[in-house]
Amino acid sequence: MSANFDYYKIFYCVAKCGSISSAAKQLYLSQPTVSYSIANLEKELGCTLFVRTKKGVILTPEAQMLYKHVAKACEHIFQAEEEIHEVKNLQKGIVRIGASVVTLHHYLLPLLEEFRDEYPQIRLKISNFTTPSAIRAIKSNLIDFAIVVLNAASSLDTLVVIPLCDLQDIVIAGEKYAFLKQKELSLSDLNNYPLICMEQGTSTRKYLDDIFLNSGISLVPDIELATTDLILPMVERNLGIGLIPEMFAKDGLDRGKVFRLQLKENLSTRKICLIYNPDDPLSLSTQKFIEKIKSF
Repeated sequence: MSANFDYYKIFYCVAKCGSISSAAKQLYLSQPTVSYSIANLEKELGCTLFVRTKKGVILTPEAQMLYKHVAKACEHIFQAEEEIHEVKNLQKGIVRIGASVVTLHHYLLPLLEEFRDEYPQIRLKISNFTTPSAIRAIKSNLIDFAIVVLNAASSLDTLVVIPLCDLQDIVIAGEKYAFLKQKELSLSDLNNYPLICMEQGTSTRKYLDDIFLNSGISLVPDIELATTDLILPMVERNLGIGLIPEMFAKDGLDRGKVFRLQLKENLSTRKICLIYNPDDPLSLSTQKFIEKIKSF
């Protein structure tokens, strides 16, 4: 395209308004500037585009043909500019979030509520992942970022990891196991009772397996669950002893339906973290959500 795009923009406006003076007002330009631009475009194209009349201008046959194409191009560009303006002002956009059950229930929900209230026109697409599947989703650019639970020693190669808060796991039991309240148990002692914990393939299960293996024993649960929120109700019904993040046990502990067992070994603290791929540019709406997370 040899002609300046501004010439086509002015041509479009004159053709649409049917008047150089009206187009000049709409474009916030002087009439001589508009006339000069049209003359330059006619010179570039080698044909007359408008015939002046007392009522304004009339398009020549060549101009009518040109207008069909220029109108589509200009309208697409103007629409794109409007959408960019909306995105820049957080009036439009999408934030793709991955979260585990733990982080969604006990960390992310209040943030989601606040963000939706502040920016109701931004779409929040939330996907439930285990930590390993969330990492894969980030690397495949299926989500913008994830809020997951990581062990202190976790290394995620090229991903950015921002620790947000601590997560402490505990062991709980129901009324049927009240005889254990005053006892200090070892991890090997726990294997003498039916255990309830997360299933294999989750970061929580790997964390627990590593803790048991470091003590020279294997974790052998009777009940393996896909989601953490199922552990407490099963422990309340005395189906076994539960290995669970403390925040998930709080309600049962407060109601006195379960109690915390004393362990000789310490269960190391884990971290709720925000992770994202620095090689994938983040949208303005996603950047704003991450700013809110950091200030939470």
